Amino acid sequence: MQLSRSEKEVPSRSAYIVWAEFIELTGTTEERLRELMDIGWLEPTRTAEEAFLFRQNDVYRIRKLERLCADFELHTLGASIVMDLLDRIDGLESRLRELSDRR
Repeated sequence: MQLSRSEKEVPSRSAYIVWAEFIELTGTTEERLRELMDIGWLEPTRTAEEAFLFRQNDVYRIRKLERLCADFELHTLGASIVMDLLDRIDGLESRLRELSDRR
């Protein structure tokens, strides 16, 4: 049986999360979230009504940041710098793998 185009299109879950749900999923505080937004580490999208929308990927990032703060007793800014450096290392390792795969 062949499915028509309209039958194949299943609504996907939104890539964005509202403020309250984001706080619940990450376990972070509103203060920490505002601090991360103030320093530009977290940049949510805004709706026409000025509500914040966060990406699904940001949940993982915040959880990781919270673990760094707790495990290494880092303040928010220090942990955000560590996270940025870890992201850069990951990107460089990916590029190296790509280059080695081409050879």
